[in-house]
Amino acid sequence: RRSGQYTMNHDHSKKIPDGTSFDRSGSQDSLDELSMDDYWKELENIHETRGNNHEERVALVVKEPDEGELEEEWLKEAGLSNLFGESSGDSLESMVFLSTLTRTQKAAVEKRVETVTQTMRKKNKQHQIPDVRDIFRLQNDSKGKVCDGSEPSAVKTSENKNETHDGTKGNFSLGTDEQKSLLEDMPSSDTDINLEISFAEQAANLKDSSVGKMYKGGGGDTLLPNFRLPKDKTGTTKIGDLAPQDMKKVYSLALIELTALYDILGTEFKQQKAVKIKTKDSGLFGVPLSLLLEQDQKKVPGTKIPLIFQKLIAQIEETTLETEGLLRIPGVATRVKGLCQELEAKFYEGTFNWENVKQHDAASLLKLFIRELPQPLVTVEYLKAFQDVQNLPTRKQQLQALNLLVILLPEANRDTLKVLLEFLQRVIDHRDKNKMTLKNVAMVMAPNLFTFHGFGSKAIEQSEFAMAAGTANVMRFMIQYQKLLWTIPKFIVNQVRKQNTESQKKEKEKKDKAMKKLLKKMAYDREKHEKQEKTPND
Repeated sequence: RRSGQYTMNHDHSKKIPDGTSFDRSGSQDSLDELSMDDYWKELENIHETRGNNHEERVALVVKEPDEGELEEEWLKEAGLSNLFGESSGDSLESMVFLSTLTRTQKAAVEKRVETVTQTMRKKNKQHQIPDVRDIFRLQNDSKGKVCDGSEPSAVKTSENKNETHDGTKGNFSLGTDEQKSLLEDMPSSDTDINLEISFAEQAANLKDSSVGKMYKGGGGDTLLPNFRLPKDKTGTTKIGDLAPQDMKKVYSLALIELTALYDILGTEFKQQKAVKIKTKDSGLFGVPLSLLLEQDQKKVPGTKIPLIFQKLIAQIEETTLETEGLLRIPGVATRVKGLCQELEAKFYEGTFNWENVKQHDAASLLKLFIRELPQPLVTVEYLKAFQDVQNLPTRKQQLQALNLLVILLPEANRDTLKVLLEFLQRVIDHRDKNKMTLKNVAMVMAPNLFTFHGFGSKAIEQSEFAMAAGTANVMRFMIQYQKLLWTIPKFIVNQVRKQNTESQKKEKEKKDKAMKKLLKKMAYDREKHEKQEKTPND
């Protein structure tokens, strides 16, 4: 291991950095030795490829936030920046939004507002600093009831904050009989995914009733639970079904819900911010996804997936997906590098000769494309949250967190990830011939997606071994349950609906008020005019 550069020798697969042997059986799902070897071998190939690439990439620096900065950023992302700072005020939109939150979501918002408020007081900022309790009291007074139908009294104030945020004494029960019966009717099967009730509320309920001791263990493809969505008469809402303005609201709610879920399960949820670095502004490899799509849309209007990404997948599939070791066996490094340079020069001109590209080379180029993105495909912001999914107590909660994380990804990243996962599933469908099971594919792809080289070497070195089995499991989940992950939970759709109805109602009240005022003024003006007309005649 050289300073500033992380190198991987094959015997590292047997040792962890301090020299003690790596206990594979202890890792989640007891991933067997062979499949872990696939992971380390892939990592070795990655470092070898990087070693051959003499242009050293600029490391992406993650900015360490100041106190309260994370929470301030979080409130902005959730669309609640007017709860603090110069713009603070009880905007109608925010009040409507807050009125639709569940108790656990409110607790998550409150916790962050309180941190920001304290930080501002410390810094002695001269803004109007609202009291957290006032924000919710204001909204509760006008509303009387919160979205889940429960009385607003359960909203946690700063006095009882310490008791409730650890989930030990807080009263998280949902309140009304209707909601309680909904919780009692929660699918009894461990494999049914309930989309009608907030995930965080479900977690809190499990915690309270201490029945949440769901199984975690068991390796192998066959032992991943067959999670499914119970049939819903009204159908399920998929990402892409909703209008952009509604998706914006879904994003805010998903962020608050994910934070509330992590809060209840005692896992820290931190969005990371990358310091801006200079990136290529044209080409194929190492170009930001948004820029690449901008340049591709000039060639193919409306395209949502980078053309090179589509072409590489098509090239791999053209041969046959039955090739043994597909994705696992690397292409020849020097040849891949040459192809990479040739593609940069000829791809858009249409003069590149695809007949020269062997299947394993195309697979290596596809993985190289993902790794070379200036920011990870799952974004710098959420990379850690994706990695941390492995720390959540139950598989159902891991799946719920992944569902919310997929919703939070920018559209370009989400669409590209979807195409990748669908392709990986097609590879797995031919496992009898290509010997690439779900576990093998996950092992090979996890280092390409999750061990992002841009973060510099130290962070990777220290956490590599702890992360390896975990990220491979997250990868397995994403492939196995991809159809579920692109669903918008019904409770979020209902919250958006309620926001829209409330907003329309408030808007109508506002218009009616304005109309009454206008009519009153017109009547007054007419009366005044009539009086003036009478005067000269008299």
